[in-house]
Amino acid sequence: MSKRTTALALTATLVLVSGNVMADGMVYEGFPVTVKGYSGSKANSVAYTGQIARQTLHDSLKKLAGSGNGSANPELKAEMMAYFQGKGAGRKILVPKTKGSFVIAQDAVDDISKKKNLAGKTYKGAISGMPNNMTGPELVAFWIDKASSANKGFDKDNGYDYAQLISKFLMGASFYNQAVDNYLDEKLSAEKKPNDKPYKDGAAYTGKEHSWDEAFGYFGTPAHTLKLTPKDVYNIAKRKPDGMKAADYNKDGKVDLKSEMAFGPAYYAAGFDKGGKTQYLHTITKAFLDGRKLITAAKGEKLTEGDRSKLKQYAAVIGQNWERVLAEAVFKYAGSVYKDMMKLQTITESNGDTNEQFRKYAKHWGELKGFALSLQSGKANLGETATKLNRMIGAGPLLLNASQVVDIDSKGNYVRDQGQDWGEYMLHMAKVQKLMIDQFGVKARNNDVTGDMADLAAKLGDKASAEND
Repeated sequence: MSKRTTALALTATLVLVSGNVMADGMVYEGFPVTVKGYSGSKANSVAYTGQIARQTLHDSLKKLAGSGNGSANPELKAEMMAYFQGKGAGRKILVPKTKGSFVIAQDAVDDISKKKNLAGKTYKGAISGMPNNMTGPELVAFWIDKASSANKGFDKDNGYDYAQLISKFLMGASFYNQAVDNYLDEKLSAEKKPNDKPYKDGAAYTGKEHSWDEAFGYFGTPAHTLKLTPKDVYNIAKRKPDGMKAADYNKDGKVDLKSEMAFGPAYYAAGFDKGGKTQYLHTITKAFLDGRKLITAAKGEKLTEGDRSKLKQYAAVIGQNWERVLAEAVFKYAGSVYKDMMKLQTITESNGDTNEQFRKYAKHWGELKGFALSLQSGKANLGETATKLNRMIGAGPLLLNASQVVDIDSKGNYVRDQGQDWGEYMLHMAKVQKLMIDQFGVKARNNDVTGDMADLAAKLGDKASAEND
């Protein structure tokens, strides 16, 4: 057995941290410093604090987006923009915060990593699923402006829930995009961030080590995820009492956001997996861990072509499964929208009060739209699939008066026009689910309504084949 193979086999089980301390091979931490000539004091080369800081920026921004009072509020807009594109100190972590027995260790974003923002790491391409082809950062800024004057983030006239739109879109346009279309793509090339040099001068990690770690941070899962069940990780994200025990890996009585917390992408993976039909969470986490072990085994030398080929295989596993998590979310919320529409139809027919149910409908539509746009922010051009998805969902939910947002004018005002038939739009929600099955092979299939497609199509007759799908 070669020295290289022996090293790889060793790191697959145990990784040296310092002295006689050995890290658990099932945990994403404690990898030794392999940078040649490193003279600093650090013994651990793992670092993804910048990505965790952005997770807290995202969560805090979502909370702010749902806090308006229905009137123009420049102060709220400025605060949201500080969390989105600012880099200044003093930004408190609004979410996640201590909740009962679930004690969070950090209070401020800078306690995790300084001078970080979301805008600089948000997909810069045009977003074809919304009017005006705004870039990712422009779209989020547009929504922030609207959210600042909305009542608790809700625009009743147009059916928008801005907290959900902003949150679900950023999970893809920032976290997913940066991981799969940057760190696990361009930065895996031989030329970029090579493994025989530090990521930057004086760093305790190589170029490839840190690039891989940063992608892991964007997934937002606890370092010890492979020792947990999907339900454990789900409970951690929800900050439930049972989640505290599962999260506190080092048993210090606090949850360290830098390594013990579960954030959005991992939360959704765990949410689907706990149903027992999928294994997204552990599949993604194991691929990250195995890839990091491979890089560490190179001991600060350049990665061979064989190493990089294997690393690309791990990256492909991560990307494919993460994409499916987003597709599962699209599937789930298309079903939620469908069920909301059934309830709204019943309430309307009986002349009941639709306000409460319409609010739920707007929330679920925002989640559907945000995740649908997220799905399109990866490294692959979804082409016809994206076109179908955008046409079926539209730029806004179908409103009770059968109108729908179709455009945004030069002053930023929404333009509504006559929408589809109510039953036709419901059919499109079922067709969205069918698209996720056909194109992405989703397995969890929460809120499955595809069984209603034939009956809906029969009732609609010729309308069922209208070109909007």
